[in-house]
Parts: sequence; C-alpha cells; structure tokens
Amino acid sequence: MPDRAVDLNADLGEEVTDDAGLLEVVTSANVACGYHAGTRATMRFACAEAAARGVVVGAQVSYRDREGFGRVARDVPHDLLRDQVAEQVGLLASIAAAEGTAVHYVKPHGALYHRVTDDAEQADAVLAGSADLAVLGYPGSRLLDLAAAAGRATYREGFPDRGYARGRLLDRGEPGAVLEDEAAITDQAVRLAPAVDSLCLHGDSPGAVAHARAVRRVLEDAGWRLTPFRP
Repeated sequence: MPDRAVDLNADLGEEVTDDAGLLEVVTSANVACGYHAGTRATMRFACAEAAARGVVVGAQVSYRDREGFGRVARDVPHDLLRDQVAEQVGLLASIAAAEGTAVHYVKPHGALYHRVTDDAEQADAVLAGSADLAVLGYPGSRLLDLAAAAGRATYREGFPDRGYARGRLLDRGEPGAVLEDEAAITDQAVRLAPAVDSLCLHGDSPGAVAHARAVRRVLEDAGWRLTPFRP
C-alpha cells in the first residue's frame, strides 16, 4: 500500500481551550498572533510546548478584531492589511525563535480566511505580509493559487468538525455549520483525508481535545501516518 500521510492541525493560543492537551495530539499548531486572540504569554507557551513535542508552528493571522474573535468581516486596505500581517508574523517569529523553534507557515483565521478564498487583493496582502512562508488554506482558494504562482509552498486543508455545502464551508450561523457528534467528525476526517494535506480541528469547539484524539485514532486505524507537512 502506498504511504498515506496527513497533517493534523489546530488553532492554539486563543485562551479558550486546553492548548497542552491539543499539542499532545496535533502535528501542526496555528498560533494566534494577538489580533483576534492571544497574548505574548500564550504565544510563548504554545511555541515552547510545540518545540518540545516536535509540533510545527504556523502563524494564525487575522483582522484586528478581538471583540468578534476575528470572525467579523472587515474592509482593510491592501497595504494596511499587509503591514498588519507582517506585524503578527514578526511577533510570533521572534517569540518562536526565543523558544527554540520557528514559524514555518501562515494561515488566515476566521473572516480573513473566508475573504481570501475569493478576494485576490486581500489574498495578495496576506502573502505580501508573510514573506516566503508556506501557506495553509482552503483548496481552490485565490490565496493558494496566488501563493503557488509566486513559487510558495502551499498546503490544502479540510475541516472534520465543520459542515460543508456545495464545496464550501457553511456559515457559522447556519444549521449544521459546526459538528459536535464525535462519530460524524471522525467519519468526515476519513472522507476528507485523501483530498487534502492537513486536517484542522477548531480549538474553540466543545470537546476539542477529545475530538482531536478520536480523529487521530481513527485516521491511524485507517492506515494514515500523522506527520507535519513541510515546506
């Protein structure tokens, strides 16, 4: 049987879940950089624990929106967004270096993640502010297309704990947008794995650690090797 490998990532440093528990399970960590959640202390903890466990660190960048947890759509001019992304990546990179690791990739969060699926200008701003980092994003997004065209490493992700319709994630306000049943989450993980490079579990979801453990167990039982993606 051909080697089947997939990454398992989660959003960390958002001050709403058990980061230590998730870091025991995942292979990549999307660390909040302070704009939608997170502090220097949470960044230090996530980076130190990731370094100790061999978990790859990525910058989870967002619009400046702590009140809305980064899930409120913003119209931010290209150059300002570029500079805000650069600020977030730079802060996390300096903390990661001090904790013995490095930032290997960038992933937008929340409203910015959805915006760069279709908006080339906002996608370009994210890329311009994140140097030559690898890019983790939604399959077929403008963000990944532009990154690939620029010679950047790109990785596609799927969401075991989110509802899909017509090839897109359901809006969080719609019924079925967030899956909470463990069997439904693990079944979707197995279905998605062949089509993506990484599977994301949301750290702010109820039962996040238990769901992550269940997803990892089911994937391994199905013959998948859990390993970080590498630029």
